[in-house]
Amino acid sequence: MKLHILGICGTFMGGVAALARELGHEVEGSDRNVYPPMSTQLEKLDIALRSGYLPEHLSADVDEVVVGNALSRGNPAVEYVLDAGLRYVSGAQWLGERVLPGREVLAVAGTHGKTTTTSILAWLLEAAGRDPGFLVGGVPENFGLSARLGSGREFVLEADEYDTAFFDKRSKFVHYRPTVAILNNLEYDHADIFPDLAAIQRQFHHLLRTVPGRGRLVVNGEDRALAEVLAMGCWTPVERFGLDGDFDWSARLHAADGSHFDVLHKGAMVGTVRWPLVGRHNVMNGLAAIAAAHAVGADLARAIPALADFVSVKRRLERLGEAGGVTVYDDFAHHPTAIRTTLEGLRARVGAARILVAMEPRSNSMRLGAHAEQIAPALDLADAVVFLQRPELPWDAGKVIAALRGQGEAVPTVDAMLGRLRELARPGDHLVFMSNGGFEDAPRRSLAVLAG
Repeated sequence: MKLHILGICGTFMGGVAALARELGHEVEGSDRNVYPPMSTQLEKLDIALRSGYLPEHLSADVDEVVVGNALSRGNPAVEYVLDAGLRYVSGAQWLGERVLPGREVLAVAGTHGKTTTTSILAWLLEAAGRDPGFLVGGVPENFGLSARLGSGREFVLEADEYDTAFFDKRSKFVHYRPTVAILNNLEYDHADIFPDLAAIQRQFHHLLRTVPGRGRLVVNGEDRALAEVLAMGCWTPVERFGLDGDFDWSARLHAADGSHFDVLHKGAMVGTVRWPLVGRHNVMNGLAAIAAAHAVGADLARAIPALADFVSVKRRLERLGEAGGVTVYDDFAHHPTAIRTTLEGLRARVGAARILVAMEPRSNSMRLGAHAEQIAPALDLADAVVFLQRPELPWDAGKVIAALRGQGEAVPTVDAMLGRLRELARPGDHLVFMSNGGFEDAPRRSLAVLAG
């Protein structure tokens, strides 16, 4: 079968393309812009990529079009597909119908930590000899690719609550029918499609309805919003994890930065983690993944020591290098809570060293101003913040800048940001770029600027 994938350079759709190619399909695709890291992965798979959503980019002999959720009515390619009567399907539905049947699906849901937790879980199962399939919304460094079929029984999947496609407004994760579901946390997000937290909770409860009684729910026991979801009705055994309370899965920290801790199951120690990740949030991610691996019978004594070799996903506080004595990181920041927990982990590691943040409000919720009042408190641990306020940003960043604990200022362009950072940075500083977009390659460009 020949597939054309619209929106192929998104991390999810790029993973769908990789799985389709591995299944033996001929695959081509298009996107608004063809860009790495996904374009690099797809080109290695010999998948033809075309830049722009033009009707002529769809080959005449395409059997099916897989439509990403970034496309809507009015898009030239979408209108062509509809007018021509081509067979089309969403990426989530294609995955649910063509890849997941017959597999034990482990789905990782939550506002934060989905990509990291999915990658940890896949690595644990790999270390346990299970050869899992997976689809991750990023590129896990341990595997070097975002998706594979695997030969084992398990398939590990990042389960997103965002809507499925222009013709299917349900959350993507309702298509996956998991045996084990991790519910990492739940906060208000995606202000472009959800009016309030209750609307997201309803979608999470739809996911719960699909998990069988023989399965398992691995739930953050510290999260009140998730407790409210469970109270709406639950038909599956629940195991809770957390650090502050009496939970089925817990941790005993040996290092304040979260790089060394014991894992406890019902009070009994099952292993010790020493790994390169930092932050309380990553300890929670690790507990969730370990609990899910245990739920499918993985040998934890064999798997947990392998976390010493776990390498985090690209753009999750990814250390890019050092220039002029300044260490530069790239972080996929999309929500104030993610910003705060990332900085807490970095502060625990670097101590009193200065932390500079270069921030772009890029997610739909951030651009709409849904989290504007939470941004400054989330940046409390930063010594200085340079905020990218593009002319098209529909709200004034002045109030955020005024509320910062440390030094802060707004600039209108990435070039201006890089120039200001060069003036601010000094040897020994840690500079974190925070955005869930391409950021005009600012993190890597900064290395050259700082070195110059």
